[in-house]
Formats: sequence, C-alpha cells, structure tokens
Amino acid sequence: MIEPDAPRLAGRPVLSQRWSDAVFLHWRVAPQRIAHMLPPGVRPDTFDGSAWVGLVPFVLSEFRFLPLPPVPLLGTFAEINVRTYGVDADGRRGVVFRTLEAEHLVPVLTARGIFGLPYRWAQIGMRMDRPAGTIEYRSRRRRPDGRPSGPGTRIAVHVGTDPVDTPLSRFLTARWGFHERHLGRTRWAANEHPAWPLVDARVTHLRDGLLADQGFADLAQRPPDSVLAMPLGHPGFITHFGAPTTLG
Repeated sequence: MIEPDAPRLAGRPVLSQRWSDAVFLHWRVAPQRIAHMLPPGVRPDTFDGSAWVGLVPFVLSEFRFLPLPPVPLLGTFAEINVRTYGVDADGRRGVVFRTLEAEHLVPVLTARGIFGLPYRWAQIGMRMDRPAGTIEYRSRRRRPDGRPSGPGTRIAVHVGTDPVDTPLSRFLTARWGFHERHLGRTRWAANEHPAWPLVDARVTHLRDGLLADQGFADLAQRPPDSVLAMPLGHPGFITHFGAPTTLG
C-alpha cells in the first residue's frame, strides 16, 4: 500500500524547490510497452495490471542549492514532464522521466549534470482563470539557439473542488524519488514533500506532441484514464531532494 506521506530523507537535502499548480494526466499502457525504457535494475510498476504514462505540467519556484538562498533571476517558471513509473529490487517506487520541458536554461543544465535527467529547454506559458475554474499550459521546445521549433503541447483543464484520495491517485502521485541512468549507472534520488492536495478535474482541450516524441503518439488521441489537479490558488509546497545514490 502506498502512503500519501513521504518518508524522511536518509541524509541532508541538496536541493529544494516549490511546486504549485500541478495537473496530472495519465493513461494506462501495457507494462511491456515501457519495460525497455526503464533503467537497468528497474521494472515497470503497475496498478490493476497496467503501467501508466503521465503528462504533468506544474509551476516551479524558489529553486535553491541548499543551504544557499534561492538562485537569483530564476523566479517562477513552468515545467512539463512525460513520465512513467518503476520499482527497484529494494521496493523503491519512483518516477522515470522520459522528458522534462523547462522554461529556464540554468535548472535544465543543473539537473542534467547532477541527476542525469532528460531536461529540455522550452518556451512555456500558463494561464489560470480562478472564477472559471480553469488552467491551461502551452509549450514548445527550443532549439540550441533559443528559437521555439520542437514538439510541444497545449493542455486545458477544468479543475473541480471535490478532494481525491484513492489507491490510484496515491499510486500516480505519491512518488518519493526517481530512477535515472546517469554516467553508466542506475541512480536513485529521493525527495520529500507534504502529501499532494488533489481534486477532481477534466480535460477540456488537449493537443499534444510531447507524448508522441517519446513513442506514445496514440495516447493523446484518446481521453486520459485519470485526470487530477491541485486546487486552483493553492500555494504549493516545498520539495527537498537528497543526493543521488547508485543502485546495488
């Protein structure tokens, strides 16, 4: 059973950042479809016999290399990731990122260097209409010269008010770390943050190229099997990351 609260980090955190305005779109897929995408030592994590692929936009702020203050000039910016889920021999259930689109180049280069994460530089916009109960994200990946010309997405969601806390919502969101292949080794990096505050939501528009870019072109052609969101206007929470460790 997956608990909604994170276990304490084993060591001192090395990074922290605030997450807010998250939306979770997820589709069921056959486990064998993602098995080859996972790092060595990690197998597909499943719920009701299915693996899951997520398209997850959110807003990031207060990026810090601990114990230093927030990195100047970064401010608040959006990120959109395509992800799936794996579990290792020690039972650690984590995220496996396929791509992470981010507005600012500094965290892109930092995350690539420290964690080996597949960050891409992108142009991303977010618009929220609280009276209407809607949130929308748009993105387009940038070329090395900064021009937007790669795959992108447009996600529009109506956010409800009914709280959601189910075995499936915990499976999809209560992930206290990630697995990644970096410098020839599979690594695990733990994170710690409060339980996700989740409410019901529904997609009102989806035109996506990020899933197709990662080999899931068919998914955006059908409705997601799960749509969740943070309540509109929620301040978010601080997430702490521990130093990565090598599996085995």
